Amino acid sequence: MPRSTFQIWNRLRRNAVGRWLFSRAVCFKAPYFATIRPLVDQLEPGYCELRFSKRRPVTNHIGTIHAIAMCNAAELAAGLATEATTPPNFRWIPKGMTVSYLKPARTNVTARARCALIGDLTDASTLQVSVDIYDLSGVLVFHAVIEMYVSRQKTT
Repeated sequence: MPRSTFQIWNRLRRNAVGRWLFSRAVCFKAPYFATIRPLVDQLEPGYCELRFSKRRPVTNHIGTIHAIAMCNAAELAAGLATEATTPPNFRWIPKGMTVSYLKPARTNVTARARCALIGDLTDASTLQVSVDIYDLSGVLVFHAVIEMYVSRQKTT
């Protein structure tokens, strides 16, 4: 059974307005992500793709997208990919992130997160999510590996 976030995505993904509404809803639930104004383009178990525009609030003193905006996009894409991948009775939280800034991001960017599909989980586990961010020319400008701690939800 899919998780509620993934169910909402499946209802809204069919057109640009629906994808925009989904992206805004995610940012409403987790306001910090709104700082980059992301637009989720694709979400499925094991994969998420989103993009955000280069604009003044996400640029640094040399006119490129700043490091924390890239980390923000990576964490959002990884979280959504994990959310779409984990069974409904499990929860997840980022445990660590390793990043590499490969090139200056001088244009709008696209983040692509990939993780392994999860089979039957019986106990807590760690899931590695790889995130690559590309500029409009298709140049890889950023890479991250985010470690997600996945565990069974506590019942009350």
